[in-house]
Amino acid sequence: MKIKNWKNKSGGAGGGTVYFFGLVGALIYFLQHAGSAGETILGIIKAFVWPGVLVYKALELLGM
Repeated sequence: MKIKNWKNKSGGAGGGTVYFFGLVGALIYFLQHAGSAGETILGIIKAFVWPGVLVYKALELLGM
C-alpha cells in the first residue's frame, strides 16, 4: 500500500477565500444602501456580479 505525499499541496483555495470575503463585503454594502425590495434584489445580484466586472476591467487596463 502506497502512502500519498501531501507535502506542498496547500494554498490552492486562497482565491476562493478572497472572493468570498469580497462577496460578503459587497453584499453588506449594497443591502445597507437598499431602500426597497427591488433595490435589495438588485443589490444581491450586484454583489455576485461585481467581482467579475472588476477582474475584467483590471485585465482590460493591463492590455490582456
